[in-house]
Amino acid sequence: MNTFPDGFRALVIGASGSIGQAFVQMLQVNPRCGEVVGLHRKSEPRVDFDDEASIASAAEALRGGGKFHLIINAAGLLHTGDFMPEKKLGDLNYAQLEATFRVNTFGPALVLRHFAPLLDTQRSVLAVISAKVGSIEDNRLGGWYSYRASKAALNMLLKTAAIEVRRSNPQAVLVSLHPGTVSTDLSKPFKGEQIGRAASDAADDMLGLLNRLSPADSGSFFTYSGERLPW
Repeated sequence: MNTFPDGFRALVIGASGSIGQAFVQMLQVNPRCGEVVGLHRKSEPRVDFDDEASIASAAEALRGGGKFHLIINAAGLLHTGDFMPEKKLGDLNYAQLEATFRVNTFGPALVLRHFAPLLDTQRSVLAVISAKVGSIEDNRLGGWYSYRASKAALNMLLKTAAIEVRRSNPQAVLVSLHPGTVSTDLSKPFKGEQIGRAASDAADDMLGLLNRLSPADSGSFFTYSGERLPW
């Protein structure tokens, strides 16, 4: 992380998930990282995307500690004990759409609102974990309606926020990231354990990419390897 200042401050939201934990662990052992804060539903302060007020409260609680150089939202939802990704139009229902959008879109939108002002004005990156299946242009298989749509909406929010943030903080970089297939609970029902990489490998790749990004990359959609993805 040599493009970040020595002693840089990092924040990971969704730090209780596999990828979030991996980000926190890698940043904790990075010699240039002075502090890493991990937030989730049971942290203090806490961030719970089912509780809108918790997002603003967490940002306010951290405001006094200074600016952050790196903020990552690693929270995401594909399935629960109550539903799996929809395969056809006949599977669509409000409950699944609302639950998926709450975690993948609405919560991250409020992260952008409340945490973007905490970005350092000299060198800072804010990344949201999106997914390649959220690319409208790249959609060739169909299915997974809620997940695809929630990530496409997330990408639009990120792109729009990047335009606004650039006006007040031109050095900030806001990006959407596709982590690839990672062996997590999210991917487990889809052979993630067989075809996915370790969360630590994915986090390492994405941190390497974030280290290379410049303000000219703000508002972009990247794979973990640095490939630009179509919206």
